[in-house]
Amino acid sequence: MKTFPDNFLWGSATSAYQIEGAWQADGKGLHIWDVFSHTPGRTARGDNGDRACDHYNRYPEDIALMAKMGLKAYRFSIAWARIQPDGKGAPNPAGIAFYNKLIDELLANGIEPWITLHHWDLPVALQLEDDGWLSKRTTDYFAAYARICFDCFGDRVKNWITLNESWVIATLGFHEGIFAPGRKSDSEPYLVAHHLILAHAKAVKVYREEFQAAQGGQIGMTNNCDWREPKTDSKADQDAAQRSVEFFLAWFADPIYFGDYPAVMRERVGERLPVFTAEEKVLIKGSSDFFGLNHYNTMYASNVEPGITVDNYVYANAGVFKDQQVALTADPDWELTDMQWPVVPWGLGKLLLWISDRYNNPPIYITENGCATPDIVKEGSVEDPRRISFLNGYLGSVHDAITAGADVRGYFVWSLMDNFEWASGYDKRFGMIHIDFETMERIPKSSASWYAEVIKQNSLEG
Repeated sequence: MKTFPDNFLWGSATSAYQIEGAWQADGKGLHIWDVFSHTPGRTARGDNGDRACDHYNRYPEDIALMAKMGLKAYRFSIAWARIQPDGKGAPNPAGIAFYNKLIDELLANGIEPWITLHHWDLPVALQLEDDGWLSKRTTDYFAAYARICFDCFGDRVKNWITLNESWVIATLGFHEGIFAPGRKSDSEPYLVAHHLILAHAKAVKVYREEFQAAQGGQIGMTNNCDWREPKTDSKADQDAAQRSVEFFLAWFADPIYFGDYPAVMRERVGERLPVFTAEEKVLIKGSSDFFGLNHYNTMYASNVEPGITVDNYVYANAGVFKDQQVALTADPDWELTDMQWPVVPWGLGKLLLWISDRYNNPPIYITENGCATPDIVKEGSVEDPRRISFLNGYLGSVHDAITAGADVRGYFVWSLMDNFEWASGYDKRFGMIHIDFETMERIPKSSASWYAEVIKQNSLEG
């Protein structure tokens, strides 16, 4: 029997565009994913989040299911364009009213709200008028938007996440172009990342100086990272694995904990990597009360010499990836999820210990971890052995990391319900609750009951 700490936090997570729907309701403005998903060829089958799970209208029903599952915490994001339709103007009262009702309903059901201020859905007006995250102006707009949220919701919300997965915004949105806003560049990802880090720090400054003392909450950033295991015991492969994690996670975490980017990035990226001023370093360093981590994947890493391309060298000729000179491969025996991501529980444990060692053992919340599996409804429920096995494995790895000294304080399953999975559309089923999108029926999975039992007993078998 593996027992978690008494105060360990159990929850599940979603994001606004993936579940809310109501994309033009009650004064909401357009954001970049509204536009991107309506652009032909950008998403699977042309799927979009116009309706999604209809959470905007059905949130009481969804919260009732959360309570039935026994969730203690719920991480959700606020749609910036629902609060400020153009990203910088007067607040939209209807948008504020919606999130007030959502927060109050959660608290009435004994569920602690965790708010993410930005989960990829930048108001499109900022992209068109101010170049979005390519412009330093957006960092100030974000801080002003954050102030509105702290002021309107902070009396009841005690847990804030500024940005979700800045790596995805910078790399998939501005390097590969497969996520909104769909740009392809070898240099823009580094500038975008720079501005995202500054936006985070400015929002934290607002919270700490104007709200934290009175409201008594905490604030941090959530970054995503896959684990990189050396392909061999050679020093070259060990260095490649370390380099890959630094280009992935330390890119965003090192400025927060040390005040600047990793030296290996400065060495390899050169002038394409922006420079923080002395004042900005002071602003950024220490700007997180906890370490938010999203984790889904593990790969083997091996060194690739300059100028060499091999078949299994992922993104061999792409800027952000080519800068690393790392080949990524998977063990053919590893089980794959529907996203074709390997199921490797020990990778999460190793990553948690890497974070603990590098950043002086910060409090860590796993803000996302989960898997996509095929869902088949049978007699009104979903038999879900693969997800149960996945959760057993990954939670066991989390427990092992805690035993080894990592200060892990909570775990949020991705996701609460099946939803619009960005460019993958509605085919990828991550939810603890299955949604039949034809009828919008919510069907609890067997794993949901299992997870509720984990929460109830605060322990894990196996």
